[in-house]
Amino acid sequence: MLVPILITLYIVIAFIMVISLLLNGVRPSKTLAWLLAIFTIPVAGVLLYILFGRNRRKSKLFSQKNQFVPKDQLKNGDCRPDISVNKKKITSLITTTSRCPVTCYNDLELLKDGKNTFESIFQALEEAQEHIHLQYYIFEDGLLADKLLEVFERKIAKNVTIRLLYDGIGSYSLSKKYLKKLKDIGVETAQFLPFKFGRFLSSLNYRNHRKIIVIDNKIGFTGGINISDKYLKGDPALGKWHDTHLKVEGEAVDFLNQTFVTDWYLASGKKVDPKIFNTYRTPHKGTSLQIVPSGPDDDFDVMEQVYFSIINSAEKYLYIVNPYIIPNHAILQALMTAALSGVDVRILMSSSTDIKLVDWCVRAYFESYLKAGIKIYLYDEGFLHSKVMLCDDEIASIGTANLDNRSLQQNYEAQAFVYNSELCSKMKSDFLKDCDKSRLLSDYKKFKERPWNKKLIEGFAKLLSPLL
Repeated sequence: MLVPILITLYIVIAFIMVISLLLNGVRPSKTLAWLLAIFTIPVAGVLLYILFGRNRRKSKLFSQKNQFVPKDQLKNGDCRPDISVNKKKITSLITTTSRCPVTCYNDLELLKDGKNTFESIFQALEEAQEHIHLQYYIFEDGLLADKLLEVFERKIAKNVTIRLLYDGIGSYSLSKKYLKKLKDIGVETAQFLPFKFGRFLSSLNYRNHRKIIVIDNKIGFTGGINISDKYLKGDPALGKWHDTHLKVEGEAVDFLNQTFVTDWYLASGKKVDPKIFNTYRTPHKGTSLQIVPSGPDDDFDVMEQVYFSIINSAEKYLYIVNPYIIPNHAILQALMTAALSGVDVRILMSSSTDIKLVDWCVRAYFESYLKAGIKIYLYDEGFLHSKVMLCDDEIASIGTANLDNRSLQQNYEAQAFVYNSELCSKMKSDFLKDCDKSRLLSDYKKFKERPWNKKLIEGFAKLLSPLL
């Protein structure tokens, strides 16, 4: 008697999920894949859909942002970046979808690797007079965390307000002992979507991957570097961690701060009125850039659209540094089309990643790249964690977003899109130097002849690409 009841219950649940897919599904191929999984993999198909397949954009959990009203956005005014017409369409796209216009009154400093980045961060923290806002995906106990604690204690003694926001899964190892020390000295903390059974199914797949520091709304930092000692000591398996970060001074910092206070409200339920923060401009026009926050609560796939547009706008070259390139169909076709059209498309990544399954999935796309003429460079001197895209000496993208489904559609990300030929030229030079130190893959026929067992493993990993 029990078995027929369970079968009937399963059919009812599956039917409800099918209705949900048909009503909320975005891509027909993805909808069909989930339908097949639900009906051909008993129980497991339903569980996988609950964990990874549901459309969260209409969920109450991810619509709370709409209750938080940021202050009026800056007008474009006389800010006109010196870029070609087809690149200006990208600035309009960003302004429309993320409500973050181009800002021009900024000074920028490119920071490479942990030592230089943290020296700059700690120097800026010492200058804080009003507030310090920190937001990290990974915040770990260690030497860096202890040094931050010392700085926080000194600053709070001088009436500086400090707020720390950390991700519930990315910072799972952050100890209660350390958090108690923060609380004891007066640091306000909040955990983004903590790992709780009651919200396990609704929050596991949506993480806050942003790395942001805002100091007095004057100085901001963003990029790929987390609070982890491996940026100073390296990793036993992967070696030295290489990454790219930005220091921003000027009006663009206000958009980093608005991103922080919105996330702070989502995580803590406490509103911090963004209108209490003054917007600071550099005395002169400097570097033009846009801060682009994206997440599962957006009306559009903002980061995917921007990346897609940049790739399609490339005329001379497109250089990408990213550890996790698992492109969806649109991004893959854009990359291949650019290369086949004569654009110099190069991808620079580590020879291995920190997650083996992801490594196999990343390599599953190599054959398609090489067939289209895309050059692949494998870096052996440590782990490249940078998320960088360079295009035609006109656009440089630096931030937190990978080129995979998780970053483009599921995670909360923050990316800076910089329109400055000088910075692009410097980053291009650094890119080419790293390419010279890397192993080049460009022979499609030779790569195609790799052992069948590798092809099989990569093919299996590729099936899981929508989840990675």
